Order: sequence, then C-alpha cells, then structure tokens
Amino acid sequence: MVENRRYLYLFPIVALLLAASVILNLIIGTAHIRLSEILAILLGRVPSEVVESFIIFKIRMPRLVASLIGGGFLAVSGLLMQVYFRNPIVGPYILGISSGATLAVGIATLSSLSLGFAGISPYMTVLAAFIGACSVMAIVIFVASRMKSVIALLLIGIMMGYVASALTDILVAFANKEKIKHFVLWGMGSFSGFSWEEILILFFAGGAIVVGTYLMSKHLNAFLLGEEYAQSMGVNIRLFRVLLIFLSCALAALVTASAGPVGFIGLAVPHMARILFKTQNNRILIPACLLLGGFVTNICDLVARTAFSPAELPLSSITAIFGAPIVIGLIAKRRYSL
Repeated sequence: MVENRRYLYLFPIVALLLAASVILNLIIGTAHIRLSEILAILLGRVPSEVVESFIIFKIRMPRLVASLIGGGFLAVSGLLMQVYFRNPIVGPYILGISSGATLAVGIATLSSLSLGFAGISPYMTVLAAFIGACSVMAIVIFVASRMKSVIALLLIGIMMGYVASALTDILVAFANKEKIKHFVLWGMGSFSGFSWEEILILFFAGGAIVVGTYLMSKHLNAFLLGEEYAQSMGVNIRLFRVLLIFLSCALAALVTASAGPVGFIGLAVPHMARILFKTQNNRILIPACLLLGGFVTNICDLVARTAFSPAELPLSSITAIFGAPIVIGLIAKRRYSL
C-alpha cells in the first residue's frame, strides 16, 4: 500500500516535469516566443503564414515530439538490455546496434558517388541506418538462439561493434571532405529535421514494441530472479531470451535510424527510474523509463540547442555529460568489479 501511494504521487510529478520541459522547449530558442503566443498558435488563432506559427509547427514541435518519443524508447530499450544481462551497466548499443547503423550510413554516404548517386537524401540515410542496425540485430538474435552464455553473447556483440567501427574508419579514410561532413553530423545524433510522417512511423512502430514489452512485465520480473525460477513460472527461456533481445534491439534500431546514435540515455535513465521509484518491478519501471527518458532527452536537446545559440552542440555530447557521472557513481557506490 505504501508503494502504491508512492507511485500515485511520483508519476504525476514526473509528468509535470515533462510538461514543464515541453513548455521550455517551445518558448526558448533563437526566436523567443511568449507562452501566450504559443497557446494562440496551438489553438489555431494565428494564421499558419505567420513566422512564429511556422517556427512552432515546422521546427520546434516536430523536434520536441521526436525527442520525447526517441528518449523514452531508448530508455525502455536500455532497461530490457539490463534485464537480459542482469547487469546495470549495459545499454541498448552494447551489442553493436549503433556500430552497425553507423557502418551502413557510412557505406551509403561516403560511397554514394561510386554507386552512381550525386548525393544521398535524408530518407536514404534513415533506410541505410535501419538496414545496418537490423542486420546486426539479426546476427545477435541468431547467436542468442544458439548460446546459453550471456557473457559470450556480450563479447560477440562488442567484437561486432569493433569490426563495424574499423570498417567505418576505413571508409572515412578514403572519402572526400564534403561526404565526411555529412556523415559526422549524422553521427553526432540529433532530433532536428524530423517530419510528422517520420514521427508517426517512429511512434506507432516503437509504440507497438513498448506495449508488447509491458505485457511481458510479469515474465521480465520472473527472469530477473533467475532462469530456473522463470521456467517454474512457465516461461520458455530460449524463446524469451531471443524475444527480449529482439525487442530491445528493434527499439534502439528505430531511434538510431531516425536520429543517429544518441548515447547514455538507455544506460542512465533506467537507473534514475530505479532510484526514484525504489523498485525492480518492470510493470512500474517501463512507464517510468518512458516518462523519464522523454524528459531527460528533451532537457539535453534543449541544452544542445540553446547553450551556445545560434551554434548547436552535438546531442550525444550533452547526454554523455549527463549520463557518465551517473554510471561512475553507480560503479563507485556498488563497487562493481569490471
């Protein structure tokens, strides 16, 4: 009962913080727009031809919504990976998803001229990243279905990441400066430039995965207590492990394909949720990660966008500055042997 009361006031508090971050993101920018003006624009009282209306609907709102959704999905992906490995210092990119996406984008971007293209469109970048991420995911799932050792799977994922990074570096070495610039900008991670169509695809595809994950909460909790206990609860361990990897990697692949690699959100936010809600119950942690992931990513994106305006900082740099102290603190506090 005490825990239930705690959740009853914690979730509204986190939701209010999220709402406050949304308002700040809409107000603050190169062009300062008052809250009263924003409300008028959102209520349709301002013509779409007005500059402020264009800024809100075409620039700030898509970026805001994309960062909320993407951050939430990365946090849930990280939570699933931590449950799978029963290790609090792994994230959604530990199995090489990010490196696979980066390699595919590198092939598409840095070698586009040799393939007969004068350049590469943003849609081609997204498609290439998704194919690369899914290719790595397929290999990882294949290995996971045939291996019982999570340590072996972890090492294989890390090695795949190293190989993909090495191949990417070779591509960069032979590319021209203009192509390298486009590739580096993608690699910094950003939620800018999203269209509403891309946001809808991200929302519905990722949303279906999150709903499926939430429905598995009971099995996730059983899995945390050990494979023997989970089996006694009727969980098909071999199938469950493959499904867990698939759900986590698919969420990470969706976000990475759209926004580029955004680090530390999937690693740090699940810890924030556990500390704040004081629970290991995934039925609570999954919605908590969605809210906190959206909030943290939103704030980091705001800092990246406005700290040195009009120049914009790489989002991954801000998330790393935020996330690294949390991980270091956890290692120091729990004295993990690495």
